[in-house]
Amino acid sequence: MNLRLNQLLIAVLAGGLMGVSGVYGQTHNESAHAHEESKSAITGSEQHGSSAGHDKDEHDEEGHDEQGSHEPHKAEDDKVGTEHAEDEGHADHGNEESEGGHSESASAVLSPEQMTLAGVEVTTLTAEPVDYQIYAPGEILSNGYTTYRVSPRVASVVMRRHVALGDHVKKNQPLVTLFSESVAQAQAEYRTALPEWRRVQQLGRKTVGEQRYISAKANFEATRATLLAYGLSNSDLESLASQQPKALGEYTLRAEIDGAVLSDDFEQGQRIEAGAPLITLADEGKLWVQAHLPADLSLTLGAGTTAEVVAGGVRIDATVSQEAHTIDPVTRTRVVRLLVDNTAHRLHPGQFAEVFFRFRTKEPVLAVPETALMRGADGDWTVYVEDHPGEFLPKEVDLGRALGPLREIKGVRPASRVVTKGAFFVASQIAKGGFDPHNH
Repeated sequence: MNLRLNQLLIAVLAGGLMGVSGVYGQTHNESAHAHEESKSAITGSEQHGSSAGHDKDEHDEEGHDEQGSHEPHKAEDDKVGTEHAEDEGHADHGNEESEGGHSESASAVLSPEQMTLAGVEVTTLTAEPVDYQIYAPGEILSNGYTTYRVSPRVASVVMRRHVALGDHVKKNQPLVTLFSESVAQAQAEYRTALPEWRRVQQLGRKTVGEQRYISAKANFEATRATLLAYGLSNSDLESLASQQPKALGEYTLRAEIDGAVLSDDFEQGQRIEAGAPLITLADEGKLWVQAHLPADLSLTLGAGTTAEVVAGGVRIDATVSQEAHTIDPVTRTRVVRLLVDNTAHRLHPGQFAEVFFRFRTKEPVLAVPETALMRGADGDWTVYVEDHPGEFLPKEVDLGRALGPLREIKGVRPASRVVTKGAFFVASQIAKGGFDPHNH
């Protein structure tokens, strides 16, 4: 300051008033500038002090808030944290929905009255061996191994019938009398050959010679064999050998087995060619049941497999006797033949039948009725599991074997309570209540 005054005095002395004024103005400006800098410095210091004090006051206030109002802040923080967790939960839930294809939270809550009215039934699943049946349509057939077809072995004309359709006959009982020119010729030759053979036998081989003996024997045996081949019996040959007057050419066909007449499609006076069927006899004590199963059914039915046959209101047990290894070209089905005891004659060939094959699973399985299975929104098979009393959640399952009216399922824990009846109603309730702001 003194330095500035000294300079001012020197300037006045050296340059006069104008110089003094100029220097004074400059000096005044510089002093003002220095004053402003000093003021700015003081102001900055005050502001710094004020700011520090303000920060301290805020810190004190925060400390006071933390000490005096700690619980409100904690409650607010908990609320914020809860909302954040809920937001994350909603986000994760949305991811689960997009990955799983459906909302696990979709459920139906039903009151006991609703369940009763809708017929909803819930069953606790237990893993256990299952007895089940497989159905197949069938037909009662005569036993082809014990059936006998009566037919002429040479062209003949029907003279008389001795039995009718449905009659039960005994072995050697007359069935039908025929006439044939070929039989007449063979009978005449037999009548000639038989006396010659008897005469040669009486004279002996040495007397008649070897040639005559062999010839007579051969002729007799040939004519006799021809008549037997035509269907004549030993009793017919004995009658023919008696040389009693009898029309040649007539012969009678007799029953070869005990059985029932299943068919007799002929008329008296009709000419029947050799091999054409006249009468069919069958032993109805043992009949066949021919069952037709789907060709693609993976099932092994060995001999002895049991089944139940239902025909005409009659239920009777049967056993598998044969399983065809080819597919029926007409029905495109797999044929299984069963043997049934029909000694009571309650079944008859030609009847339609229902066949139920009996099985039992080797291992315990979880199985539900077909009524428990529903298609989910994504097309997968679903059952409805009771999570809480009256609350049902959809659960996707994988299907296993068909066990008659039941179906093996996988993907559900044992002891789960599953809707076995009324699943459609539960599904409709979930569909009606399955929309919310989160697209659940």
